[in-house]
Amino acid sequence: MQSITVVENKFISVQYLPDKKIIYHVIHQPISGQPLRDALNAGTEALQRYGATKWLSDDRENGPLPLEDAEWGFAVWQPRTIKLGWKYWALVVPEAIEAAGSMVSIMENLYELGLRMRVFTDVEEALAWLDSFE
Repeated sequence: MQSITVVENKFISVQYLPDKKIIYHVIHQPISGQPLRDALNAGTEALQRYGATKWLSDDRENGPLPLEDAEWGFAVWQPRTIKLGWKYWALVVPEAIEAAGSMVSIMENLYELGLRMRVFTDVEEALAWLDSFE
């Protein structure tokens, strides 16, 4: 699978997958604050530049998201990225988080904004779900 590197550092990789029109980020170790925001914003810019509508997030190596970052995501990043064409989000999390069902209210709120989101524990399953959309 060919990719275009958007961000690459010890915390996170953000790539664009042209054959699938997917923005794909992988968190390598816990990240928060401005480094996280910069990486997500770079992904948003790539989504707009390449006309992508899908985002695959592998967050299995991240720690708990600080409240300030969650609030920024809900108030700033997610609405802006949705306005730029983001329609489908596959979020890969550790099994313990998926089992807790902690993403349900987030998914409902994003659905109201026009974003379809699903939570996975396996990257291949997440990719297959994204591939099911044009």
